[in-house]
Amino acid sequence: MIPKIFLKLILLCFLNGLNHARTYQERVNLYEQLYNIEKEVNFDRVFDKVKDKTLTKYPVVLVPGYGGNQLHARLNKTDAPHYFCQLKTSGFFELWLNLQEITPYVIDCFIDNIRLEYNNETKTTKNRDGVETKVNDFGGTTTVEYLDESKYSVTIYFGAIVDALVKKLNYTRGVNVRGAPYDWRKSPNELTDYYKNFTKLIEETYEMNNNTKVMLVAHSMGNPVSLYWLNNFVSQAWKDKYLKNFVSLSAPWGGASKTMRLMASGDNIDIIVVKPISVRSYQRSAPSTAFLMPNDRFWTRDDILVTTPFRNYTVYDYEDFFNDIGYPLGNEMRKNTERLIYHFEPPNVESHFLYGTGLKTPESFTYLKPKDFPDSQPAVTYGDGDGTVNLKSLQGFKKWIGQTKYGIYNQEIPGAEHVATLKHPTTIEYIIQLMYN
Repeated sequence: MIPKIFLKLILLCFLNGLNHARTYQERVNLYEQLYNIEKEVNFDRVFDKVKDKTLTKYPVVLVPGYGGNQLHARLNKTDAPHYFCQLKTSGFFELWLNLQEITPYVIDCFIDNIRLEYNNETKTTKNRDGVETKVNDFGGTTTVEYLDESKYSVTIYFGAIVDALVKKLNYTRGVNVRGAPYDWRKSPNELTDYYKNFTKLIEETYEMNNNTKVMLVAHSMGNPVSLYWLNNFVSQAWKDKYLKNFVSLSAPWGGASKTMRLMASGDNIDIIVVKPISVRSYQRSAPSTAFLMPNDRFWTRDDILVTTPFRNYTVYDYEDFFNDIGYPLGNEMRKNTERLIYHFEPPNVESHFLYGTGLKTPESFTYLKPKDFPDSQPAVTYGDGDGTVNLKSLQGFKKWIGQTKYGIYNQEIPGAEHVATLKHPTTIEYIIQLMYN
């Protein structure tokens, strides 16, 4: 076990890293967002706005983003990075997010367990030998409310939204507020079984609630994951029957620039006790990282993503980029995922888009010395966004305006960080108001 004081330091580092905050005030603001936001939700004001309207308890299904639900694993390995890494377990244990494994050296055991191996012939991934993973509580909310089973407040995810629905509107977990967790390490082309179960979950939820249409609420990567399903697995007649609306939170519609650093040098999200390069092998191995790389529908030839003493890289230089960082397999993963939602067809269901703005968001990366690329951390140039996703990607939904007969609504939330948007008062109030006709 980790001493409590050390665990608190890790939590604070994790907290500070969520938006790469650099100043004391930025960190204070983010702390307030993540810890104290529930005190700021003015439910009286919300209910006053809808006092003359009728409440319809539309069932809600929550779709998490990258890292947005717990993963569990069972081990039967013959080797590991260190002698103290566990080789075998009798049952499943919490793999993500187990804060006690986010420590020096121990994290090497974690990375070895969570990394994937890519088969370029089948275009699919698998766990390393001796590791079995699973996603628990499909249809429930336990694995999407908090990322850590211990429910440390810093690991809250959909918890604030679920609490608001349960406590203020008398929703019931597993009945009319449900989760759809998945293996977020993978990209949509490997989620066929998940999508089949997801369709059944929506139908079941509809029937469990007196044939009431379902609200689909997705966060971050959960949005393009949902869009792929909406455009490939269900018909328009099905959507019209089963879905009330689609609520999109912090969506990276065109990807995010920060994935360039993940692929090149690794990204420890500013957890100071973790070396970025120590997590790079996992980050490179996940097809979802490639899936979230900037694409040329949103980034142009003039948008430089990476600068080195030798050359610049844009979205049109990916093959060279991956060759130069010594990971050509990454380009194969990227080519296998880049077209999944490339045509960017609208969801064709009433849609609401909420996203944060006004935060320093990584836009491009500069390696000042030849020896720095790719193993050292680059200098960062920032632009607008939610601290994680760039503004142009967050606003990608605007391409659908005029392309669909279904309503498109948006709510910009100034100062809302990518994850903290999930418990921002504006988000919770907005979702509650959608319950009233």
